[in-house]
Amino acid sequence: MQPSTVMSTDEVSPRERADAWREWIWSHFAGLESDLYGDTDFDGHMSASRAGDVVMTKLEANRHRVLRSPELARRSETDYLKIVAPWRGSAAVEQHGRQAWVRPGGWTIYDTAGSYEIGNPERVEHLIVMLPREQLTERGVRLEPLMARQVGGTSGISRVALETMRSTYLELPSMSAASARGAGETIVELVRLSLLELAGRENAATQLEAFRDRIREHIGKHLRDPDLSIELIAQALNCSKRHLHNAFADEEDSLAHYILRRRLQACMRDLNNPALASRTITEIALSWGFNNSAHFSRVFREHTGLSPRAFREAACPQP
Repeated sequence: MQPSTVMSTDEVSPRERADAWREWIWSHFAGLESDLYGDTDFDGHMSASRAGDVVMTKLEANRHRVLRSPELARRSETDYLKIVAPWRGSAAVEQHGRQAWVRPGGWTIYDTAGSYEIGNPERVEHLIVMLPREQLTERGVRLEPLMARQVGGTSGISRVALETMRSTYLELPSMSAASARGAGETIVELVRLSLLELAGRENAATQLEAFRDRIREHIGKHLRDPDLSIELIAQALNCSKRHLHNAFADEEDSLAHYILRRRLQACMRDLNNPALASRTITEIALSWGFNNSAHFSRVFREHTGLSPRAFREAACPQP
């Protein structure tokens, strides 16, 4: 029987749950920051086991976000590739200027050697799988272009990988150490095959994703520019505005909403940063391309459910 680690806010008083959850996330995932969208009422549970070198965690929690900054990524002693595969709810994975939305029946992968952000905008139940990075790089997989992409899960080898990850997690309690190690090695190989298949797809979907990557990269470089607009993006990328809109037609966000959300997330990170406590809310908003404080306050409240001031006070309470 494989040992497991269980963490639950059921064992913590309501007023201490948010802090306990942040501490658990930081400890279990080796230096990962988290916030709760400013919520004060929180409920979360984690159960983790190992399949050899592969760490498997079932996470069930109210809406929350996690963030790994470039500094934290540099300080990490062990690099993993992490997979999020929802059983319930959804997750938005952002890395290298790309974003992948994943829902039940799919999975995506990202690299803890770099910075990333995961948004869980609703109550979720996720399977999170951590694979030693070196075991994939030594097998000839070029990782960077494949991170923060929807790998799949509905058919083909990616579905085999998904079902194997799920069934392995569920059966780990009754496995011997040798069996668990073998199952972990199988998962690594199935993930490798899934990534190779993703890398080899030369079709319209891949070309469209590459174009979206160019759009996201341009937005990321110019996010602080208050004049950033769809028209200027079209000019910079030498395409029509219709072409830009069509690129995001099947995405969770429209292009305009994507820009807005990226700016709001950047403001939230700054408001959550004690080192920036001396900066006013207006200064932070203006630094990320907002040019109207009233508009910023309105869209911030719509996005988080709190005013910028209340969000900052909840994230960085005064002593």
